[in-house]
Amino acid sequence: MDVGVLIPQGWKREFDGWNPADAWSTAVARARQAEALGFESLWVFDHFTTTPDPAEEITFESFTMLGAIAQATTRARIGHMVVCTGFRNPALTAKMASTLDVISGGRFELGIGAGWKEDEWIAYGYGFPTLRERLGALGDHLEIIRRMLSPGRASYEGFYARVDGAINVPKGLQQPRLPIIVGGNGQNVTFRLAARHADELNLVFLEPDEIVESIAVARRRCEEERRDPATLRISLYCRDGDMRPVGQERVDRLGALAATGLDRLVAFPSRWDTSEDGLARFAADVRAAGLPLAG
Repeated sequence: MDVGVLIPQGWKREFDGWNPADAWSTAVARARQAEALGFESLWVFDHFTTTPDPAEEITFESFTMLGAIAQATTRARIGHMVVCTGFRNPALTAKMASTLDVISGGRFELGIGAGWKEDEWIAYGYGFPTLRERLGALGDHLEIIRRMLSPGRASYEGFYARVDGAINVPKGLQQPRLPIIVGGNGQNVTFRLAARHADELNLVFLEPDEIVESIAVARRRCEEERRDPATLRISLYCRDGDMRPVGQERVDRLGALAATGLDRLVAFPSRWDTSEDGLARFAADVRAAGLPLAG
């Protein structure tokens, strides 16, 4: 099981009261340190204001932040955990993703989901469609994004979105295309969309027994789509609190998650400690759990 970390961004109020310049320098420092410690991947959230309640505190925007992280690092994979597809035209999302893949030297992965945080949608003028509408839009957007990342011009006429001969050059560096990750726990719709369109399904906040069940369902969804289940990677963004304890409790938790058969775990230890020592202690516990770190 690979292990990635989220980079402090402010969304979970880890930068409350900070000077923006100091917050940004800390974010870049943690990205560079995480890569040096051997973590497989670096991630950011796609949110506009703090959680659980919106406050007038720092939350750095995700795409611009990843562009800077791509320049500050050289090895680690980078991506979103995950893009709210409703915040952007899907053709634009594909264009931005393709550019980030080039900027990063072929390290970008496009994590994407239907979105959920109602206060952001309303405050930024998007309204707030029903869950059914948001999932329907995600399906159309994934169709468009895949076509934008494929050879030639992209055309698609959906209920929620369309493109007509759209050109996307460059399409990124990775072949046959940059990876797509679909995020969410919905076994009926989201898992089917992942089986149909994605390279990876990203689960959220599940316990080990729930992960095992979800993996089995995801494999069945692949079979329903006539796809080899082994070709769909499964990852988890774990609960922040699970990674807060330092030492054996965290080591045991990491081991239990690895035993489920996950391909990748993404954690946010810097939510509780943005210091250099905090991330180094997490790396030590990852190694103690027998999980691989580069170098």
